[in-house]
Amino acid sequence: METSEVQAVLVNALALEEVHVMSKDGKHFQVIAIGEMFKELSRIKKQQVIYEPLMKYIQDNKIHALSIKTYTPDEWRLNQKSNIFK
Repeated sequence: METSEVQAVLVNALALEEVHVMSKDGKHFQVIAIGEMFKELSRIKKQQVIYEPLMKYIQDNKIHALSIKTYTPDEWRLNQKSNIFK
């Protein structure tokens, strides 16, 4: 699966300001999602929100592993690094 496909699924399914997706092999993905929607959610709920629209791709093994980081826009501005995937 291409990173652009994962990004499109998340952008179409969720109210996010930004989504960054990286993969070296098309099976293991790193996702950084930025949205106001994360403000009042627990850490587990934030993960579940990202997993939900991707679940069918996980079930059919197009996505084997997913690493997720979520931020509100304010958190992102405070924590943004020059290399976001470190």
